[in-house]
This record gives sequence, C-alpha cells and structure tokens, in this order.
Amino acid sequence: MISASLYIVVCSTKNRIRKRLARLREPRYLVGAIAGLAYFYFWFSTRARAGRRPPTRRPSASAAAEATAATIFAAAPSLVGIAVLLLAAVAWVLPFDSGLLEFSDAETEVLFPAPVSRRQLLLHRLLRSQAGILFGSIIIAIGSPVGGWKRFQISIGMWLLFLTTRVYYTGVTLARSRRSTTAWAPLAALGAAIAMVGAALVRAIAARPLVDPGELAARVGGAVTHGAAAIALWPFAALVRPLFADSAAAFAAAVSAGVVVLGVAVAWMLHGDDAFQDAAARAAARRVERAQTSRGGAVRARATGLSLALTGPPEPAFFWKNGVQTLRLTGLAAIRIVVAFLVIIVAVTSAVLNTMHLRGGAAAACAVAIAVAGFTAVLGPQIVRTDMRSDLLHLDLLKTWPVRPAAVVRGELAWPATLLTVVGWAAIACAAAFSPAAFPQVPALTRASLAGAALLLMPALVFAQYLVQNAAAIAFPGWVPLGNQRPRGVDAMGQRLIMLGATLLTVTALMLPGAVAGGAIWFAFQRWIGAAVFVPAAAVCTAIVMLEIAAATELLGPLFDRLDILAVERTE
Repeated sequence: MISASLYIVVCSTKNRIRKRLARLREPRYLVGAIAGLAYFYFWFSTRARAGRRPPTRRPSASAAAEATAATIFAAAPSLVGIAVLLLAAVAWVLPFDSGLLEFSDAETEVLFPAPVSRRQLLLHRLLRSQAGILFGSIIIAIGSPVGGWKRFQISIGMWLLFLTTRVYYTGVTLARSRRSTTAWAPLAALGAAIAMVGAALVRAIAARPLVDPGELAARVGGAVTHGAAAIALWPFAALVRPLFADSAAAFAAAVSAGVVVLGVAVAWMLHGDDAFQDAAARAAARRVERAQTSRGGAVRARATGLSLALTGPPEPAFFWKNGVQTLRLTGLAAIRIVVAFLVIIVAVTSAVLNTMHLRGGAAAACAVAIAVAGFTAVLGPQIVRTDMRSDLLHLDLLKTWPVRPAAVVRGELAWPATLLTVVGWAAIACAAAFSPAAFPQVPALTRASLAGAALLLMPALVFAQYLVQNAAAIAFPGWVPLGNQRPRGVDAMGQRLIMLGATLLTVTALMLPGAVAGGAIWFAFQRWIGAAVFVPAAAVCTAIVMLEIAAATELLGPLFDRLDILAVERTE
C-alpha cells in the first residue's frame, strides 16, 4: 500500500502542477503568478542575507535585559511544552475534526472498495499530508532570522511538531467516535497531566511575589523540570526541544525523543481504526455540505432567535440575512462560548496582573489588544466575507429583487463591517484598560482621548475596506474569490497580494479627506482643549469617510446593475 500511495502522491502532484501551468494562459493568473514569484524572491533573498549577516550586539541592551532573555530562552522548551499541553486539551473541547479523514471523491470511490485495511487508509492519508507539512516547515525555517544549520534544525523540528499534531488530532477525532471506555483513557491521562503541571506552577508562582518576566520564566521552568510535573510534561516538551537544541548532539537526542512521541501517537491513532468508518463518513458529509454552500446550496437551518420586521428599508433586510447566515454557519452556541471564554480570559488576566503587580504583563496585554485591534481593522475584512463576495454566487436571484442596486451594496457590507467594528471596539477597550501599565508616562486624559478617537475611527476603517472589497467584487469578479473558494498556488497568492495592495491604497485615498479635516480640527483647537482634541478630530474624519462611503455605494449601484451573470465563476 505504501508504494501505491507514493504513486498516487506523485501522479497527483504532477497533475496539479500541470493544471497550474495551464491556467497561466489567462492574464489574471499570469499577473498573479508574476507577483507571487516576485514576493517569494524578495522575501527569500532578504532572509538569506539576514542569515549570512553576523549577529550584532546592541549597545543599548543592558546586562539585566540580556540576563532576562537568556533565562527565558533556557526555559523556552518548558514554556512552549506547557502551551502544547494546553492545545492538546483544547482539541478535546472544541468541535474541530482532523482533516486527515477527509477523503476526496476519487479516494472514496477507488480506495474504499479496494482490498486495503482501515489502518492502511489512515497511513495513506498520513503519507499524502507530508507535502503540505514539509512545505510549511521549510517556509517557517526560511522565514526565521537565522541561517545555516539553525534553519535545518527549525525545519526538522517544525515538521516533527506539525506531523505529531496532525496525528494527535486524528486520534482525538477517532476517539470521539468510539463507544468503548478505553478510547477516553488518553483524555483521563491528559487531565492528570494538566492537574500535576498546574499544581506545580501554582506552588512555584505563589511562593513569593514576582519581580519581572525573567523570574516568572525561571520559576515556571524550574517547577516542571523535576518531580511528577516533569514526567507529565515530558511528551509535550520533547516535541519542541529540537527547536531549541544548542548543538548537533542535543538536536539528535531531542529528535529521537520526539520521534518516540510521534510513534506513540501514531500507534494510538491506528488503535482507533474501528471508528474510522463513522469518522470518515461524517467528514465526507461535512465536505459535501461545504461544497454545496460554496456553490450556493442550502445551509442547514439553526434557530437564531432573530426576527425581521415586515416593513422598512431594504438595507436592514440584508443586514439581518447576513447576520443569520453567520450564526447558522458558526452556531450561536459557539459564538456564546467564544465570547464567554474571552470575557473569562480578560477578567482572570486582569485580576492576576493586578494581584501580582506585573506591570510588564499588563503592558504585554495592552500590546496584544492593540495588535488585535489593528488586525481587525486591516486584515479582518479579508477574512470575514459574508457580503457581496458570498452573495455574487446568487447574482441571478439578487437581480430579480425589486431593490435599488445601491441599497443592495449598502446592505451587503453592513453586517460584516458592523461585526468587525464591535470586535475592534472590544479590543480597544481592553487596550485602554491595560494602558496605565503600558504607558505610565502618558497622562490619563491623553490615553482616554486616544482610546475615544480609536473607537470613532474603527468604523471608518472597516467600512471603507468593505466598500473597496465589494467594489472589487462587482467590478472584477474574476479576481476575487467568491463564497468559500480558497484558490491555492503562487498565482492565487499573487492575486491576493495585488488586491490587498490596491485595497490599502484605495482606503488610504478614502481616508485622506477626513484625515485632512481632522488635522485641521486638531491644529485649530489643540491649544484650547489640549489632548481632548483627538476625539472631535476623529469624529470629523469618520463623518467625512462615511459620507464618502454612502456616495460611493450610489455610484456602485449602476455598475452592479450592469454586472453580467456569466461574469461570475461558480468554481475555482
């Protein structure tokens, strides 16, 4: 079966490459491929030069900072091992399944009736996944700011970690489908490991007040290097030790230990092959459902508790439709769990940081919240696509509705932009809560004014991006992936880079008049009202941008009205 799997992998790779090369005859794929190759070239060449450059010592780095960094690096295997332990526990809680059990239509029709065992089918899927795992590991190694031997070390270490994670998630998926009590023995062992490691960490941290992050890392590393906690954490720390080995001998020993853990995970996965048929059937049903959804098929209805008024303007109807679609795709219970989880994490983090007087931890929390807000404003519209990019697959139905085209455009972008705005507001509120520790030298009035300005600017940034994204989908539907389509390849990546650059440039142009007006407000009133001037300046900027968005939707109406149904591609 191994030789047959290798033959299938080689033929599939050859046919995939042939298909990618054949579609370069279309200009959009050719331009995207050129952009993607140029990106990879400059990225790899920059990393290669960085790896060959000798390390420089920063003159501003103090001895205390270097000592703290050395302490954290020494405890890194234990710290990352604890993170891997928590991820292993999360795999049992969240409703995620392994992609290793999602067989293609050809594999289902050819391999399932074939005289091969279920374990051989699992090994076949594991072998087929190696190309993606190896590619991801090599990309991470090349992107690391190191060179020579360290890149090889990182690539092998990441390959071992990714492969073991894939096998473990498959074992968890199979264990959920089994009826025997022995299937849940790993979960019990995992709970015992968490209890032992957690108890050791609590004893180490609560012994005396913490001074800095270096002492925290030293205590955590020391608490799990001996006793029962070290035994419980050993399999998880063994998977990440190859990444931190400082010599060839240490690297070989670490890889050997990681391979042992991988072998145990593979044996556990193959032991659950009795549940293979049920798990594979559920994975196939989910794949068919996703395919139907991406082609405009029906979505399984879930009760959302949201109702729509019988009368009113058309925009709220689209807002309601996209909101209900999001809730049905993700599940209202899942959204509630995520929200509750985030609230608990923020509350516990705030309480712990205040109790232990960890200014550095609070500053880190503030930095993370600012990063989340920036990610939401810049990349969020690229991810949340419940707008025109999804509904263009139903263009034939949209054109039959007695609704003004401009109202369709405004209604389509209303829900996802509002959703991301609320997420961005939550991140800004968290950043403002932790800002006293992150920016103690900044006056409270200035921090509050900047937070208020950020709250006012968030909807302008998000709505402007969604306007550009929906305009691109209407004007160039062939360049924008529609529905759940996720085209792969260098050409698709180049297309996304081009669209991202064009989006950011267009959003900058949209924000420029508002920024000029807000700057004028700041220049005129800053000397009289001080730092509070940021709030009215941001309000003026947002108001102007919103007016531009409203006017742009009116201009996009005729373009949407003239959009040909045949211009929308149903598949990749």
